Amino acid sequence: MGLMEEMTELARRAKAASRELARLSADDKNRCLRAMADGLIAATPGLLAANAQDLEVGKSLGLTGAMMDRLALNTDRIAAMAQGLREVASLPEALGRVLDTRVRPNGLRLRKISTPIGVVVIIYESRPNVTADAASLCFKTGNATILRGGKEALHSNRLIAETLISSAKAVLPNFPEHAIQVVPTADREAIPALLSLTQYVDLCMPRGGEGLIRAVTECSKVPVIKHYKGVCHVYVHAAADLAMAEEIVFNAKCQRPSTCNAAETVLVDRAVAASFLPRMAARLSTKSVEFHADAESLPSIAKAIGGTSSVARAADAKDWETEYNNYILNVAVVDGVASAIHHIHQYGSGHSDAIVTADQTVAERFLAEVDSAAVYWNASTRFTDGGEYGMGAEIGISTDKVGARGPMGLDELCSYKWQGFGTGQVRP
Repeated sequence: MGLMEEMTELARRAKAASRELARLSADDKNRCLRAMADGLIAATPGLLAANAQDLEVGKSLGLTGAMMDRLALNTDRIAAMAQGLREVASLPEALGRVLDTRVRPNGLRLRKISTPIGVVVIIYESRPNVTADAASLCFKTGNATILRGGKEALHSNRLIAETLISSAKAVLPNFPEHAIQVVPTADREAIPALLSLTQYVDLCMPRGGEGLIRAVTECSKVPVIKHYKGVCHVYVHAAADLAMAEEIVFNAKCQRPSTCNAAETVLVDRAVAASFLPRMAARLSTKSVEFHADAESLPSIAKAIGGTSSVARAADAKDWETEYNNYILNVAVVDGVASAIHHIHQYGSGHSDAIVTADQTVAERFLAEVDSAAVYWNASTRFTDGGEYGMGAEIGISTDKVGARGPMGLDELCSYKWQGFGTGQVRP
């Protein structure tokens, strides 16, 4: 069987499974999700062994430390995957919700209800937890999912998917096993082949670096929900509580720098730059952060990190639009909120941006004018996450403006349809 035929069969089976999923009750799905969670915990030794194989592949491919961190599983991360499944099971049913009702003058009653999208393809890099997150959310919303992880995570992804399927079948014999499928080949040509099958595939969601997402978007014939990169900002306003600002910047940059919601640039008001920059640089130097700073902030930072393992250099034009996914931070001094907003609009990616200030008027201006999927006042950008938003495991984050935007959970994986109830009405 050739590659195109193999992908067609994969997609055809997914479409058939999506029809079967429509017949499962909410209780059936939740019972399966809880069984999947138990199955992952029971499979922990095997998952760690499979992941160890993947980590060796990652080393041979020369993955960065941040990418290796994304790839790695441990008992805590497996437990978190299982907890994510249980949280999805505990969430309210997303399907069949009445979104709108109306009665026309002729007596025709109309009802708008939430429905599954159908077949969703998820393309992602490194992070094996995406396999469980994506599969659980798609399953809960009645969508069949086709998962295409990177070749560096193939062993982990396969075993996670197999565990989910076998665990569900153990408690629900009529579970449609093709509702969750992993693309069985690492051949890059599988992606354009799969995404040409508009008769079977309804939506694609790529998760990963900008290069992957742009390549998927350019080759896909089915709709794509995406964000290209996460160039996130924290703006420290003149009226900021500087101790609070220090904690927020440290968290936004260092808590997990490999994620798309980690801060890449800190903007500091000129009025507080002399007092804030040294304390910020000293704190971040405890994590050996590398600073790319503008001319005004560079001397203060260089002096503050002297004798530490951190380094500082002058920022260049490309730095301001770069997503590092690492312990690297851009720093610039700005002259007020208008200047900060201008910088964010010029270089940001529309993902997540934050202001730290005690001035409500300034904060409300920032919240209103910064055109990003998530905007924060006195909080870290790291909160842009489905779990942190109470959605359970997330399927991804979108910076699109049409359709889903921001963290995507159950509601964002639903479409809708109109149902009409008549008594013989015909259109004149």
